[in-house]
Amino acid sequence: MARKVFLHVGAPKTGTTYLQDRLFHNRVSLEKHGVFYPVGSQPDFFRPALDLIDRPWGGMRKTVHGEWDALVKRVRRDESETILISHHLFAGARPDRVEKAMTDLGEGGRTEVHIVYTARDIARVLAAEWQDQVQRERKVTFARYLERMQTAKQSRSAAWFWRTHGLPDVLSRWGRNLPPERVHLVTVPPDGAPSELLWRRFCEVVGIEESWTPIDSDRHNQSLGRAEATLLRRLNARLESQELPREDYRHMVTEVIAKRTLAHRDGRERVTLPPTAFDWADQVAESWIEWAELAKVDIAGDLDDLRPQRPDADVEWIDPDAPRTKDVADAAIDALVAVVVEAARTDPPQRPVASRAANLMRRVKGRRS
Repeated sequence: MARKVFLHVGAPKTGTTYLQDRLFHNRVSLEKHGVFYPVGSQPDFFRPALDLIDRPWGGMRKTVHGEWDALVKRVRRDESETILISHHLFAGARPDRVEKAMTDLGEGGRTEVHIVYTARDIARVLAAEWQDQVQRERKVTFARYLERMQTAKQSRSAAWFWRTHGLPDVLSRWGRNLPPERVHLVTVPPDGAPSELLWRRFCEVVGIEESWTPIDSDRHNQSLGRAEATLLRRLNARLESQELPREDYRHMVTEVIAKRTLAHRDGRERVTLPPTAFDWADQVAESWIEWAELAKVDIAGDLDDLRPQRPDADVEWIDPDAPRTKDVADAAIDALVAVVVEAARTDPPQRPVASRAANLMRRVKGRRS
């Protein structure tokens, strides 16, 4: 039997963080059962993925040079029957980079390459991606973001969104030279489904038994509410003139304020599509389902999971761009508390220079006397 490589290429915001974290924590157990998760010294495949897709990514491109080739070497050195690689950045690879990946992993036909793609309904994906944008220095409103995605305007965010979430495009690019049975589409269950269901579907595709992965993951990307997202947009606007280094923004705003604090506040009001956008969202879903059926790719789950869930007619839609002032103020106080605590923990305030100098002189004089 030929050795198999399963390359999970995304998409972003489809449970990839949970899947990758669980695979990482169970990598020793998996290897005992012939499944190699070749992460190397890092807990994920971000660096090899960024190296392969060859994008600037906030100035990080040069820092990952050679990471993809190093991953390929680890794969080729290992003798496991199954190799599993996973990162959502792969979904955005250009055709020439896809060809390189397939050539490198296929080893001249000696290894059987499979593509795995997890997909979520467009309504939930749009809300999740917009929240991700405002955690990365963006100021765009949800209404404006939705308009860009619907009209496919030539902006960087729109181009990247459809390059990674356009199901027919991604699977056509990555599955171009593969038989349909080696192109696997895993659908993300709808809201309210058991949390283990996505994991079971993924394991079914790769050939992993659940008993091989006893360690669960507690990493789930929590959602922001409308007040929290508005706070971040306003903060980003104020920070724009401060020329804050990107690494400082990532630590203090993305991690401390957004992920650790705002995403865990009680009573967050969920961001959802406006009722007027659901006809368009249904059309997108139909095009994805029709493509998957015609292409005859392997389906793990239910294609109906790709259809957006319309809200009940008697439920009033809440505009994500117009939260109550009090709610934004409460979120701001929570954010400020988190910043103060983090600053005190990591960078204790220094006494004024003059005071420190005077204290030093007193100690020196004391030693002389």
